[in-house]
Amino acid sequence: MGIVMTNTRLSPASGRFRALLLAASILGGATPALAQETDKASTVDELVVTGARVSEASVAIGTDHATATVSITREALLSAPAGITGLKMLESLPGFNVQANDALGMYEFGNSVSVRAFNFQQIGFLLDNIPMGRSDQFGGSPIYRYVDNENLLRVTASAGAGDVSLPSYASLGPIVDYFTQKPSETAGGSLSQTLGSDSLRRTFLRLETGEHAGFSAYVSGSIIKGDLWRGPGTIDRKHYEGKINYALPNGGNISFQTVHNDYFDYDSPSITKAQYAGTAGDVFGRKGRSFAYLGNVPLSTPFGTAATDSSLPQTTAGVPYSNANYAQYYKFAVNSRQDHLYGLTLNTPITDAIDVTATGYYEDKEGYGVSPEAYATSLASYNAERLIVAGLTAPKGLQYGLSGIDGTRKGVTGKVAWRAGFNKFEAGVWLEDDDYHRTQARYNVQDGNPDGAPLFNEPVHLQRNYVSTRETTQLFLKDTLSLVDDKLKVELGFKATDIDYKITGYRNPGDYIAQRKPTLTAKWKDDFLPQVGFVYDINSRDQIFSSYSENMALPRGADDVFSAASPTVVAPKPETSKNLELGYRANRQTFNASVVAYKTEFKNRLQQFNTEVPGGGGTIESFYQNVGAVEAQGVEFSGQWKPALLDGKIFFNANVSYNKSEFQDDVPGYRASATAAPITLLTKGKSVPDFPEWLFQGGVTVQPTDGVVFNLSARHIDDRFTNFVNNETTGGYTIWNAYLDLGDGFGAGPFEQVKARVNVDNIFDKDYLGTISTTVNTPASFRPGSHRTIQFTLSADF
Repeated sequence: MGIVMTNTRLSPASGRFRALLLAASILGGATPALAQETDKASTVDELVVTGARVSEASVAIGTDHATATVSITREALLSAPAGITGLKMLESLPGFNVQANDALGMYEFGNSVSVRAFNFQQIGFLLDNIPMGRSDQFGGSPIYRYVDNENLLRVTASAGAGDVSLPSYASLGPIVDYFTQKPSETAGGSLSQTLGSDSLRRTFLRLETGEHAGFSAYVSGSIIKGDLWRGPGTIDRKHYEGKINYALPNGGNISFQTVHNDYFDYDSPSITKAQYAGTAGDVFGRKGRSFAYLGNVPLSTPFGTAATDSSLPQTTAGVPYSNANYAQYYKFAVNSRQDHLYGLTLNTPITDAIDVTATGYYEDKEGYGVSPEAYATSLASYNAERLIVAGLTAPKGLQYGLSGIDGTRKGVTGKVAWRAGFNKFEAGVWLEDDDYHRTQARYNVQDGNPDGAPLFNEPVHLQRNYVSTRETTQLFLKDTLSLVDDKLKVELGFKATDIDYKITGYRNPGDYIAQRKPTLTAKWKDDFLPQVGFVYDINSRDQIFSSYSENMALPRGADDVFSAASPTVVAPKPETSKNLELGYRANRQTFNASVVAYKTEFKNRLQQFNTEVPGGGGTIESFYQNVGAVEAQGVEFSGQWKPALLDGKIFFNANVSYNKSEFQDDVPGYRASATAAPITLLTKGKSVPDFPEWLFQGGVTVQPTDGVVFNLSARHIDDRFTNFVNNETTGGYTIWNAYLDLGDGFGAGPFEQVKARVNVDNIFDKDYLGTISTTVNTPASFRPGSHRTIQFTLSADF
């Protein structure tokens, strides 16, 4: 897989930064112009090969960036397995630990990402500079719902310090920006069909209008159907994208884009190491990576009667499906989402020295999830509410747990850039309103049978019905100075973030029982989050760069923070970070490379555990709270090499990263349960779980003749701790993948670029534990990695 590396930024002293910014701006305005355009590409004009695809050197190693910024080229995206999610593609970048439940990363609750000191929910994601907000599967806008690889131009990721101009309230530094292609100037289109393991079927079609009087447009659609790789159930996804572009006479453009995603799948379970090893005493005898939900409902034997291999005994007399193990039936584990995004963008020069960009966007979403609840649990909850909440019905057996979501997100971003002397000034604003509605209740099913139809007229108990809102204002100001005959570029900037949060309604069963609909509010604000950086051209082929940034983020899972605890709970402090990095990049005729060293300080990490509620009169609850600081430091390398002695037929690429992430504080007041005595959780100096010290991604690509490309790659993940106290680990693993492309440049009839591609993931069928659901001090649960998968794709342009 061809990867492209880039890098960007510098280091400041926060207290003197305002004076430094002012002095630099005055100096810039008083000095003759040394450069009219400071964000131009490097003067190096060779082409550098990454994978088997040709990319500009400035893209390949991030020329002129001041922060460590890496990119995945369009060519690499198109070499990946068809239908792979844009999130799973990040595993090819240095420092990104990406885990997925399946080869394509389709199963939403099986994905996890960590980089440096941060996880998936602390990374900011953008689509064509539209901020994607939260990445929560419930209520958020995770990026993998909004892109098809065939429509992407590139994916650019900053592992430690995304540019201060990029809008996000989720990022504590890392930013990933997905850029889609513009419509083609010529009419035509592309079509592909994929067949693969686990009955995978994928069809993709894109149609182009071509350009007419300045207007051009495309529309695309893809349909994926397949079976879960372990256990019963299917994955179904329908995805549509469209873009209209109008080229303005002054060189600017207006574009409108839209994305519609309809997704449905069945879940697969997380398992402990004991379940994986087969030592957990599973009643159904399940073990190993094939451990899955049940495809059939076991028979029920009367109370007091011994069970058979295909039956479960009643645990409550007269209730056939009272056994809690009926919750293992697969039809009670379902996810469904419908997401719609619209964006309108204006890019236009006002004068030769001033450019304006503005984007307005609107998103609406809805969906539901289904989970089971055992009879005894439902009975206790029913008895707690039945004399208070009207309209409840006693449970009949296994309960149908329905969680519904809907909401809208709307916002606008605006930026103006103007050049004066050797300065390029930028200023911008981001405004967003995010309204989210969540419901949750348990319902009877016909006869209490797991295979029975849900009875929505028979609620058993109610759990949630609330609305949460987030109103965000973010401002930024930045000055880029081009100095020393354009050899030195200095970036000085800051942003201000203001987030108002409110949640109203029934947040948990306790609100129903207490007959209350509280309104909780919080505000997180920082008016000065600085970022400085520089990049210096040692010569036309070598650069050094450095950056420093400070960030503040909306607390992860804010709805969970406020809905798990009493209304008296104190709002958590916002999570904050400081990121420092220093790097070097080189571009040679046969290779390019970049290396960066970094240090990150992350404060006020949130974690859920039992403790006494502040102001709650001794009440013990499990809720999210700050558990102290995390510090990470490490080194990341990325490079590509095309040996001259092999006549340009073989290309190599590699990423290697070392990361050490550790807790800086112990956690007082921890309780293992509501009845346990409080203890101090000894986490200081312990490694953050799910953060491997070593990551490696490397590959070799062979192009023996035109129209034939073969790639073999390997990805290694080091051992990982699974909980905060580091008393459990999961072993490292190495996965080998390959692809073969045939027919590049071949045409037939009305079709151009007719190609066939074979992708093989996990060639040696490695059996390993991938995604970790980390814990505080108990054994964690895991999602096993997928078995070997094979795909065949036939595609053509027309």
